Amino acid sequence: MNSNQLPVSEYPDFFKGYVQALENIELQEELEICLHKFIKFVQNIPMDKFDYRYMEGKWTIKEIIQHLIDAERVFGYRALRISRNDATPLPGFDENSFAENTDANARSLQGLLTEMAVVRQSTLSLFNSFSSEQLSRIGIVSNGSVSVRAIGFIIIGHQEHHQKIFQERYL
Repeated sequence: MNSNQLPVSEYPDFFKGYVQALENIELQEELEICLHKFIKFVQNIPMDKFDYRYMEGKWTIKEIIQHLIDAERVFGYRALRISRNDATPLPGFDENSFAENTDANARSLQGLLTEMAVVRQSTLSLFNSFSSEQLSRIGIVSNGSVSVRAIGFIIIGHQEHHQKIFQERYL
């Protein structure tokens, strides 16, 4: 499925910006491609920028990479639960609490990027295992309806959103 074919009824308004910013991409293919683009992009950032905050209280680039890893794990779990027809409404998560309870700035850039690649490989395996029926299943997350396939596009859009922020506010 391509991103421009995804009905807006399959994801909450909160994620609209992530999904609608995608330009006619195919889900599984782009999950793989965008990771490689992101890693290449990050590897070209000057080393003195990884601990930089563009404003007091904002995350560093390392903290944002950790945030992307954590969020993708949460999104993958949601996709798994919904794909298996688990009708239990799923809660949101406190991304700020997650960020405050990591040690991302003490980690090496290579360690973060390796973890991100491993998590994405897991996400790719998961999404490649879903049937068309499973991809179209809809569940409740944070009091809103979302499909499994929408979660995949949200993962991609979320990553691209943060890469754009890197470009606009950190470099």
